[in-house]
Amino acid sequence: MTLHLRAEKGDYAPTVLLVGDPGRAEIIGNMFDDPRCVARNRGLIGYTGIHNGTPVSVQTTGMGCPSAGIVVEELIQIGVRHLIRIGTCGGIGKGIKPLDMVAAISAAPFDGATRTYVNREPVAPYASFTLLNKAYDVAQAMHIPLIFTGVASVDVFYNPFPDYIEKLRRVGAFVVEMETSLIYHLANRNNIDAASFLLVSDIVGKHEDEFTTFVTDKDLAAGMEKLIALVLSVVTKL
Repeated sequence: MTLHLRAEKGDYAPTVLLVGDPGRAEIIGNMFDDPRCVARNRGLIGYTGIHNGTPVSVQTTGMGCPSAGIVVEELIQIGVRHLIRIGTCGGIGKGIKPLDMVAAISAAPFDGATRTYVNREPVAPYASFTLLNKAYDVAQAMHIPLIFTGVASVDVFYNPFPDYIEKLRRVGAFVVEMETSLIYHLANRNNIDAASFLLVSDIVGKHEDEFTTFVTDKDLAAGMEKLIALVLSVVTKL
């Protein structure tokens, strides 16, 4: 039995959707046929069920790479083969708009956890081509614009330094978030598939008076509903 999830082999489907928000896990779990709760320890809520004939699970990770790393390590220990993050991000790149949907090709590790795993050696965590390719096909069929680009994973949401966004832009990141780099690194290291699909919930500027502009809760919920539908369609094609 895993230490934090308190789970065993067979509790999870081969494909697990990773979300930060326990409320989002409840919403997705209720979309499954015959959902059963497989984790609740420490507020790390997980459900397993069937969607359109395909076994699938959803599991919360908490916020940030340290928490996500614990969850992903334990899921790998019990045999999970596909890890798909569904989350939100801040737009920082030219042309990125609120409520855009992003598929992360790679994740620049500006977080401490990923850099600790690799002893601060250079690393380029990347997504599974299989998952990204299927997502492209699904997005085309659903007429959903999906932006394939690089992201940056960070530790600090309320970063106090005014130049940090420019630093992220200089490495080619178009959005910023908090979990993908370590999810990708652990998947790469263990030869399993991973992908991260993100909804732009805010646009981050470089001046204090325009630092962050958030979308409304209503618009965020509607956008997330579309993103979840896209990801579940990808899952049924695995």
